Amino acid sequence: MTDISSSHKAADAAFSSADGSTQASGMAPAAAPVPSQPEVPAHFQQFLAFDFGTKRTGCASGNRVLGGANPLPTIKAEAAEARLVAVDKLVREWQPNALVIGVPYHPDGAAHENTARALKFGRQLRSRCKLPVYEVDERYSTTEALAGGARDADAASACIILEQFLRSLP
Repeated sequence: MTDISSSHKAADAAFSSADGSTQASGMAPAAAPVPSQPEVPAHFQQFLAFDFGTKRTGCASGNRVLGGANPLPTIKAEAAEARLVAVDKLVREWQPNALVIGVPYHPDGAAHENTARALKFGRQLRSRCKLPVYEVDERYSTTEALAGGARDADAASACIILEQFLRSLP
């Protein structure tokens, strides 16, 4: 198991439900959703997480019992279909109960171009894999991974995202 500390995480997790709805934050429409407890069934134990990127997508596997995440090989694919085929392979191999994706925001909570891309990736996963997809505010995950000396910052970021998600579960 990778020991990736996220105790210095500057932003708290922000989640949305498996159906993709988010709570209003009371801020400008482009702001990150208000952190809330995801509604994750207790029998969901195994998760795959993704740190979406247009060229590389970090991957991690983890489970609720141990509360930790292990890095998986980063998907190196720019084409959406190639990326989704690689995700399909991971889903068949790991048989997760649900998927977790990191959604990036600017430090002030404003959405940006990659926010929309990550959300689209989440919708594609929901449709293709027929699994619930939970979203985590992943501000600073790559910075944290690099600061921790990660050899593969994308996979380490996916671990940070998944561990943050797992810590939020009851």
